[in-house]
Amino acid sequence: MSKDTSTPKKNLPKVAYFCMEYGLDTAFKAYAGGLGILAGDYLKGAKDHDYPVIGIGIKWKQGYTDQLIGKNDYPYDSYHNYQYDFLKDTGVTVTVEIKRQKVKCKVWEIDCFGNATIYLLDTDLPENPEAWTTGQLYGWFGEERVAQEIVLGIGGVKALRALNLDIDIYHFNEGHALFAGFELIREKMKKGMSYKEAKKATRKEVVFTTHTPVVQGNESHPIERLMYMGANNGLSEKQLKKIAGDPFNMTVAALKLSKVANAVAQLHGETANKMWKHVKKRAEILAITNAIHTPTWVDARMLEAAEKDGDLWSIHTENKKALIDFVKERNGVALREDVLLIGFSRRAVAYKRSDFIFTDEEIADSLFKEGKLQIVFSGRAHPLDDGGKDIVARLVAMSRKYPESVVFLENYDMTIGRMLTRGSDIWLNNPRRPKEASGTSGMKAAMNGVLNFSTLDGWWPEACKHGENGWQFGDGFECKKEKKQDAHDLKAFYKVLLNEVLPTYYEDKKKWVAMMRQSILDTKEYFAVKRMLDEYYELLYKA
Repeated sequence: MSKDTSTPKKNLPKVAYFCMEYGLDTAFKAYAGGLGILAGDYLKGAKDHDYPVIGIGIKWKQGYTDQLIGKNDYPYDSYHNYQYDFLKDTGVTVTVEIKRQKVKCKVWEIDCFGNATIYLLDTDLPENPEAWTTGQLYGWFGEERVAQEIVLGIGGVKALRALNLDIDIYHFNEGHALFAGFELIREKMKKGMSYKEAKKATRKEVVFTTHTPVVQGNESHPIERLMYMGANNGLSEKQLKKIAGDPFNMTVAALKLSKVANAVAQLHGETANKMWKHVKKRAEILAITNAIHTPTWVDARMLEAAEKDGDLWSIHTENKKALIDFVKERNGVALREDVLLIGFSRRAVAYKRSDFIFTDEEIADSLFKEGKLQIVFSGRAHPLDDGGKDIVARLVAMSRKYPESVVFLENYDMTIGRMLTRGSDIWLNNPRRPKEASGTSGMKAAMNGVLNFSTLDGWWPEACKHGENGWQFGDGFECKKEKKQDAHDLKAFYKVLLNEVLPTYYEDKKKWVAMMRQSILDTKEYFAVKRMLDEYYELLYKA
């Protein structure tokens, strides 16, 4: 995708995008997963296409966990203090209040990875009693998380004012930024508005993106905690409770303080509206499907070859060899170029069913021991999620059982993601529908000619042409009984894998390459970040 060289866009709303994490480059440890990758791609797209957007975030001293595999084949977390010489000191410091103590937040600027300007707040200052606040991304759930969200939201708005930046729209990417809304209300009340007037006026300038399609995964806090932490920012317990109940649900509050909200795929839009239909006076939840920053993730040669009927297979073979060399360097495993290679990289959580392919031991043995298939896994669990770590341990166990054909790459990052979505033959995704919000890694794979093989969840229902540009399995089946859904999907999974995917790869290379070309042509424009930015401006910012 070439850079947009058109005349700079005029008279568009100026947007401040609030997010806890930004995936800009492997060297910058400020992201945990998909939320941050989306934010990074969004800010890069805004820069490419000259949209008036800036980012607000946090400078994390230790970033997210480095999650490594221990001698007992179980994951453990390791943290390091990072120093970055590419951050610019703005000379601006703002103050927030945490537990009735003044906490200073230094404001840094970053614009060095091809992204629009992002301002990062940092409490790691010697004069701070709460210097730990910006220590670890998602390191905690309770008081520490609230403190971090005070810095992001309240501190973020104060930083915008101190930097003299004129903002029209405040975009909250997930509920972490909610307290920015409280600061906007406080500002208006200070100028003489009543609470009701200030709240109404604030709603006109706030929009919200919701991601997590599981109710339990949406953050909440006891109102008492918000009060003694100072997150209420002058609002009363009664006002907080009326906004989002007690416990105080951050997603509900964001929906009620926004003029409009969006889900991140068309199916996710249906899911989110069902999830939150009980919330009165909430913002309408529109569906704006996520997209990717093509230059970051996609081999431009593949795009050109698809458009000009060039030699896709030779370029893909180079990328597959590069992945095989990468795996050999990282894990010492020599994968084979002539064997179908599946890529799978997901956050380790139960509904994503990472080890699904191993469910039937007899079939798994025939695939992996007999050299018909090889698979490379990667992904991290939340540092406090033992269940997720158990999933990682099971994948490592499978790599021990099938040492020549199953690999687990530890400490997933953007570098691993780029290698896998370029060099795999198949991109596997098997969440329980409808629990996947979007799944942008599949878009990256598709544009690189890596064929998606997935349940009809997240973005894939919008792109899938079964047998033409990839495959689906399960036919969109949904069931509240997980065992029943798993049994149904497993039968469908093996049927498509054994009867369609493998025969096409080994017996009909011409069709396989035609599917690669179709995959690229079907996704390269609609799932590129320009379309997403256009829809944000048309449906959220200008609405």
